[in-house]
Amino acid sequence: MIRLAIYDMDKTLTRRATFNPFLSHAVRRLAPWRVVFLPVVGAALAAYALKRIDRGRLKELSQRWLLGPHIAPTKLAPLADGFAEQTLATNIYPQALERLAADRADGYRLVLATASNRHYVEAIARRLGFDAVIATDSMIGLDSRVSAMIDGENCYGPAKLRMIQAWMAGQGIARDEATIRFYSDHASDEPALAWADEAFAVNAHDRLRRLAAARGWRRIDWR
Repeated sequence: MIRLAIYDMDKTLTRRATFNPFLSHAVRRLAPWRVVFLPVVGAALAAYALKRIDRGRLKELSQRWLLGPHIAPTKLAPLADGFAEQTLATNIYPQALERLAADRADGYRLVLATASNRHYVEAIARRLGFDAVIATDSMIGLDSRVSAMIDGENCYGPAKLRMIQAWMAGQGIARDEATIRFYSDHASDEPALAWADEAFAVNAHDRLRRLAAARGWRRIDWR
């Protein structure tokens, strides 16, 4: 039987979300002049709040205006590495590191499944010892530049479960041949939590606490 321990990242392993801090980190080092576009990003945030665009489109627009429509991997990689070092130093719950080590010791393969963008998530995942990453992908041009446009689905909500299942199929892992733990802080991950053999509501907000009580999911609080 294959053992998988699948973790959400933002506010599950990390104290704070990471997408906007990554953009801020990258802008300061790559193109500080792009702060002139902050009002445009603010308008996109307002459109999201009014439900005129979804989370995926908000991410595309934010990255487009703050990092540009395309970025070379040679420029992106050091930004991701620097941000990963900063994240591990200041934004990871110590108890999360202990839990990862315990799952690894129990024979679980560690999988990070997050709506955050792969182009910086992989640098964090490597440092945390994950075996695989399932994340929001970016379109890659023929010139290998990373686009602000999402390739496929934003790895959020029901899409996250679909992407986990697609990853398992690609690995040749049948559902009935796997024991799966899933950890998340947010009710948007209800589909994956309900699908897992063991569900852990981590640092849960009100809605997830209610779901956990109703479904019998274990609660962990690292805050």
